[in-house]
Amino acid sequence: MRFDLVDLRLFLHVAEGGSITAGAARAHLSLAAASQRIQELEAALGAALLVRGRRGVQPTPAGEVVVRHARALVRQLAHMEAELAEHAGGLKGQVRVLCNTAALSEYLPQVLAGFMARHAGVDVDLEERPSFDAALAVRAGAADLAIVTDTVDLSGLQAYPFRRDRLVAVAAPAQARRLLGEDVTRPGATVGFSRLADVEQVGLAGDSALFRYLARQAEQSGRLLRARVRVRSFEAVCQVVAGGIGVGIVSEPAARRCAQAMDLAVIELADAWALRRLVVCVRSLDELPRQAQLLVEALRAEWVG
Repeated sequence: MRFDLVDLRLFLHVAEGGSITAGAARAHLSLAAASQRIQELEAALGAALLVRGRRGVQPTPAGEVVVRHARALVRQLAHMEAELAEHAGGLKGQVRVLCNTAALSEYLPQVLAGFMARHAGVDVDLEERPSFDAALAVRAGAADLAIVTDTVDLSGLQAYPFRRDRLVAVAAPAQARRLLGEDVTRPGATVGFSRLADVEQVGLAGDSALFRYLARQAEQSGRLLRARVRVRSFEAVCQVVAGGIGVGIVSEPAARRCAQAMDLAVIELADAWALRRLVVCVRSLDELPRQAQLLVEALRAEWVG
């Protein structure tokens, strides 16, 4: 039985994306061509590989077998390509990275810029995911590495400290005084998330890692987090909040930066979970392609203890 690497990579993209449309886009194929390739792969194997439903597709038990072995093959091929590239005059390849909202917005861009300037032949496939989902994906071999909070289950993974990140609340000063009381606008004031959960929120879009993280925190305290306005970046949250609409929760570096240009009150959260340590997690550093190992090294160098 012969396998086409293009088909195997496509099938991985479909399985990870949850739909043939998403897989086709990542594989740079038309939907019709991707569907035809999947059908031909199923015919060649004599087994259905996907369960098709209204919300997308999922691998069948046979499909899970293909996913497991295809990931191993693609990973080994990436190793070979990287080692050969070093002999051919420059490192080449791709690194798949998953990360949470704070890492994507505040901490990764500068590190990636320096890394990619040093390694012009390396591409980075970067995707935002909640920390829990990102760790699962790395454990399953669906990504080379992830940047997550160390509060998630990291069993079976190697983890290296990257950055500390604090979540804070932002509000227009008048709005903060009206909704939360005079004390929260003074320097050093803190507020519990339970006091904010019932206040109209300006949040990141519902598919963002941070919004889902905050929604879980609200749910644990018996509340339903409601965002009156949803936007796509920390800066946009701060801009809307500065206009007097609700309260936002963002990473502290973004809040402090925006407060220099906007009329914002930055309020520390009293909850222990608001102070987080971001870590880089991998299944096995030694088994990563060389380009991924180098990126992990660059990320680890950012930790200051």
